[in-house]
Amino acid sequence: VCGILGLLLHDSNVDAAPEICEGLSLLQHRGQDACGIVTCGPKGRFYQCKANGMVRDVFDSNAIARLIGGMGIGHVRYPTAGSSNHAEAQPFYVNSPYGIVFAHNGNLINTESLLHYMDATAHRHINTSSDSELLLNIFANNLQQTGKFRINEEDIFTAIGGLMKQCKGAYACVAMLAGFGIIAFRDPNGIRPVGLAVRKSGSGRDYVFASESLVADAAGFSEWEDVKPGEAVIITRAGISRRQVAEPATFAPDIFEYVYFARPDSVLDGISVYRSRMAMGDSLAEEVDKILKEKQITVDVVIPVPDTSRVAALNLAQKLCLPYREGFIKNRYVGRTFIMPGQQMRKKNVRRKLNAMALEFVNKNVLLVDDSIVRGTTSKEIIQMAKDVGAKKVIVASCAPPIRHSNVYGIDMPSRNELVAHGRSTSEIAEEIGADLVIFQTLPDLISSVRQFNPTITKFDCSVFTGEYVTGGVDEGYLQHLEQLRADNVKDKVVRGDLGALEGKGGGGQAGSAERVNGISSSGPINGADDTVGLHNTWNVS
Repeated sequence: VCGILGLLLHDSNVDAAPEICEGLSLLQHRGQDACGIVTCGPKGRFYQCKANGMVRDVFDSNAIARLIGGMGIGHVRYPTAGSSNHAEAQPFYVNSPYGIVFAHNGNLINTESLLHYMDATAHRHINTSSDSELLLNIFANNLQQTGKFRINEEDIFTAIGGLMKQCKGAYACVAMLAGFGIIAFRDPNGIRPVGLAVRKSGSGRDYVFASESLVADAAGFSEWEDVKPGEAVIITRAGISRRQVAEPATFAPDIFEYVYFARPDSVLDGISVYRSRMAMGDSLAEEVDKILKEKQITVDVVIPVPDTSRVAALNLAQKLCLPYREGFIKNRYVGRTFIMPGQQMRKKNVRRKLNAMALEFVNKNVLLVDDSIVRGTTSKEIIQMAKDVGAKKVIVASCAPPIRHSNVYGIDMPSRNELVAHGRSTSEIAEEIGADLVIFQTLPDLISSVRQFNPTITKFDCSVFTGEYVTGGVDEGYLQHLEQLRADNVKDKVVRGDLGALEGKGGGGQAGSAERVNGISSSGPINGADDTVGLHNTWNVS
């Protein structure tokens, strides 16, 4: 769950950082753990600011003023694997060859073999447990093979084509070469999103890459185009070059982007997120109607769980001719609970985030509409809140089918045992979360809700529902290894000393006196120093 952004301004005397910061704030819903910007100024010098925290906290006016240069890339991050260390904040940097900065959204599934290759063959040191740093070094190593004093677009396309042969998994990436330009590319299956847009600027054009189209809309860019699966796009002040660099593969964008992650005002791969959620509400209404009649239950009111499910809930209510009410009022200053690290933090935040209005619940059979049920933590708390203020019955309708499998492509659904639907029937799920009845959207209905807006997409990644992984290479051993890495009780820690974990690559943890629990050492900079390697970090500089 990350957001990526690249910006190149036609006028190199105008700083790109303020617009990058604005764009990252629009992508904040994609990650609230860390953020960073690196710009490229005169003589190809990079300027960096990155840290753990929200965009508004990391980038004040002083931090932005220090980010010089007319092009740059930015990143917002939520950790799916590895630690929440400052050193894991992106963009990442390597000085050789040519000076490259890199940001990535997704997850690789063949990290162990790639780490071995980096160590034994390329002799490159990977300093963190983030596969984004690994991707960067694969790219850098491929560029180094040219052995040239100066590279051109052809060399970059060749390097990215090589990377796509080597790396398996999901990745949408933006990169910047010192004094050269910005680059974006997308894995051959197009699982994670990224696109580009242009804006007229004096006698030339500005260009932007972003995870979602709303960034381009808000900044006055037009002609939004998705980067195609397996495609690389290179933008310099001289123009734009694009090429298909990977062998054709099954195009399978992640359907969960439409269910939950993307903002409704975005268009991904030609599909309006807003329209797809409306369609989800319409098809869910038919399923709800059928099951309520079977169970002989009547519903008095439809109430959405804010915010993502509002669009679907309104359409469902209209289709069933039921009143739609806002029964939960949201505190907008608390983050998205699904992407909160740690189960206890999620539980605590549900009640800080939502307040139930008794007058909409008392003595009523309530149909709560949610986008999905993942761990069940939030659902359980919300159902209890509804009952506490007087609801007679609480029926929950989910826009997504039961989530029973891990996501290996960059979404934090770690252990299958943490998923409330794993190994449970629908009635057992209802019992576990305290609902009187749970109704799930069927998978064919969900797919058709999204696909109807772009029938050229024949397949979506639905692995969280089906356990079928489009890239291949995902077996039980890999899933267990991933669950160990991502488990809530080890997140925010650094794996140390075990070659089986990430080939011994930790994440800048404190040596010697660090507290150790079950072979896990707590992460953090030594003596409070900034443990970012490679560039001077302007964050928190007085």
